Amino acid sequence: MKISYNWLKEFVQIDKTPQELSLILTNIGLEVESVDRVQPVVGGLEGLVIGEVLTCIQHPNADRLRVTTVTVGGAENLQIVCGAPNVAAGQKVVVATVGTTVYPLAGEPFKIKESKIRGEVSQGMICAEDEIGLGNDHDGIMILAKDTQIGIRAKDHFKMDDDFVFEIGLTPNRADAASHLGVARDLAAYFRSEFEMPDLSDFKVDNELLIIPVEVEDPQACPRYSSLTISGVSVKESPDWLKDKLKVIGLRPINNVVDVTNYVLHGLGQPLHAFDADKITGGKVIVKKVADETAFTTLDDVERKLSGEDLMICNTEGPMCIAGVFGGKTSGVDNATRNIFLESAYFNSVSVRKTAKRHGLKTDASFRFERGTDPEITVTALKYAALLIKEIAGGEISSPVADAYPTPIRPYEFEVSYTNINKLIGANIPSADIKHIIMALGISATSTSTDTLALRVPSFKVDVTRECDITEEVLRIYGYNNIEIPSKVNASLSYSTKPEKENTHNTIADLLTANGYAEIMCNSLTKSTYSKNLDQAVFILNPLSSDLNVMRQSLLMPALESVAYNQNRKNADVKFYEFGKTYHLINEKYVERARLLLLISGAKESERWNQNTKPVSFYNLKAAVDGVLARLGITTYQTDTLSDDSFAYGIKYFRGDKTLVSFGAVSKADRKVADINATVFYADFDWATLLDVVKKNKIVNKEVSKYPQVRRDLSLLIDQSVSFDTLKGIAFKTDKKLIKEVGVFDVYMGDKLPEGKKSYALNFILQDEEQTLTDKQIESIMQKLIANFTQQAGAEIRK
Repeated sequence: MKISYNWLKEFVQIDKTPQELSLILTNIGLEVESVDRVQPVVGGLEGLVIGEVLTCIQHPNADRLRVTTVTVGGAENLQIVCGAPNVAAGQKVVVATVGTTVYPLAGEPFKIKESKIRGEVSQGMICAEDEIGLGNDHDGIMILAKDTQIGIRAKDHFKMDDDFVFEIGLTPNRADAASHLGVARDLAAYFRSEFEMPDLSDFKVDNELLIIPVEVEDPQACPRYSSLTISGVSVKESPDWLKDKLKVIGLRPINNVVDVTNYVLHGLGQPLHAFDADKITGGKVIVKKVADETAFTTLDDVERKLSGEDLMICNTEGPMCIAGVFGGKTSGVDNATRNIFLESAYFNSVSVRKTAKRHGLKTDASFRFERGTDPEITVTALKYAALLIKEIAGGEISSPVADAYPTPIRPYEFEVSYTNINKLIGANIPSADIKHIIMALGISATSTSTDTLALRVPSFKVDVTRECDITEEVLRIYGYNNIEIPSKVNASLSYSTKPEKENTHNTIADLLTANGYAEIMCNSLTKSTYSKNLDQAVFILNPLSSDLNVMRQSLLMPALESVAYNQNRKNADVKFYEFGKTYHLINEKYVERARLLLLISGAKESERWNQNTKPVSFYNLKAAVDGVLARLGITTYQTDTLSDDSFAYGIKYFRGDKTLVSFGAVSKADRKVADINATVFYADFDWATLLDVVKKNKIVNKEVSKYPQVRRDLSLLIDQSVSFDTLKGIAFKTDKKLIKEVGVFDVYMGDKLPEGKKSYALNFILQDEEQTLTDKQIESIMQKLIANFTQQAGAEIRK
């Protein structure tokens, strides 16, 4: 949501800079995501001043040029060569002095320099409209009124102050702040000042020549509908001040009537809609639902099939507008419109949300109706818009305000306790301060006592219904940063079952972070096209979009989106991990599973002058997987190859019928879906199963042996079908007590070996916990190993 700094100052007095105000807004719960400087014209007329032409003579060397003397209020006059046919002595003009950058409507900006033009010195430029972005006229220079003050800045003369736009990340519960008025109300409470509402004292009904009755058939979907008519308007381009207001917050001006409705919407937060009164067939407006599959063409010239649940604004023959969402093509205001029917309504938020989602429409009006507008401001906004339309489009108000409000929405009433508020906040805020903040936010007190307040919460505060909500309102205005951290924290000892999930989580997170992995957090909502088994997919009943319509069945695809995002921004070397959950519908039951994902792609290490860059490999990921399991104390498990179509190749570790982790290279199909060309490796841990395994681990402490280890190596020629795991198993069966470790440090396959053979170089770590090994013991074990490798694996010993 965009909020204009200058527009805010029309509602509340502000003596803070935009940068200071952005911090205040964030601190009171309206997070400012960015602050952008906006200039009414490109360049903001910087460096341009108002001057007066003192003399004007013919250029001695050019028929079409004049040599002028110009004063801009300084001690010395400027000599400027000008080619405009209308330049003359005594004129007040706009002057670009030396050093000023000029931004013409057509062409590139250029900097004014002192120069010689056909032999005469020129110390600036007398400007035409199009040369400084103020108009399209290039027939001559701009000539200002004779009483214009010289020496002042052009931006001050034309009243073109720079504006600043706050991009506020409005949370769904803060419907009350979805306008400049709402933000100003919070600021007034913070500054302990007043905010100003529009002055409606001049509103009056001019005549009653255009009465259009309204019938609301569905008061549940439309609890309040206010309207009036204006006759004799002249629809045309809006005045500059209105166009500038809208353009600053990113809106395109359309015409003076539509622009007023947009101005009131963003100013007061109340959506309005203007109909061409002459196009209302039957002279009557009916608010109702129409038959299912009714065809309706909206303003964007798209024919839509309506649902029987869509609330419509209709005339006696058919629909004119999708209530609270989008107008129709045939009933809108255009340059031929002379009479207007102006609507200001309060629609049910759930009804509008469903309709907007159903048709894939997101408008400024639906944004506010979906969150909940204020039913008590409809008439105020209607009168304000009517006065503005009369001011800039002419016409007369030709009907009293018609206000269909059969069942007024009552404010919430409940009691709050100062003691409870302070207890929740964790600080002792004076009762007078608490009461002042509550009252400043528009919440009234029906009765008070020493410790309690009986409150009546206005309808615009749709999220304030309980004592804890009041506490939040008080705290954000009082200031989270003003709550001191206590010097003493009380705690009690508690015994929890092992392993403690949070501690185990943090232990592995610290391990991965220390090894260069960055934690990511992806959205649990994702595309249904990512689901490998749609029959088990958990669909969202009312999705925000087609890209967020199911709960994820795997952590992989959202993580691949993060890889693509980074690689598209020249960050190709990624190492990610994520703790998250997956969601399935199995046998009509919803199942959540905790998972841990590791993902690597790109180079193993960043480029350096003293080493070559190598791409990550399967074994880099395997080392990380083994490290995680080792840190959890899981050292025994079975292995097998993978048949999962998410992997191009890979292996899994398992115990019994439970898979601990699957890891390998991401399949080409999944990489293609995510638009990734590079090789990606990932590991998928069943975190819940790992915690169950860790729970059963027994911690055994033992002394570090004081007797030395011994290493011996063997080089074996074996069949290519024989795996290292096979050789490792043979080794430990040969001697379970003294052989501590078995490793492979070299593998060779090539034309120097017989066909179908490979060479493995193994190392063995031997150690006796009770005494130093003798050469005779070591030799005996090595001979047994040679014999067993020869007999059981068909190995030949290479010497």
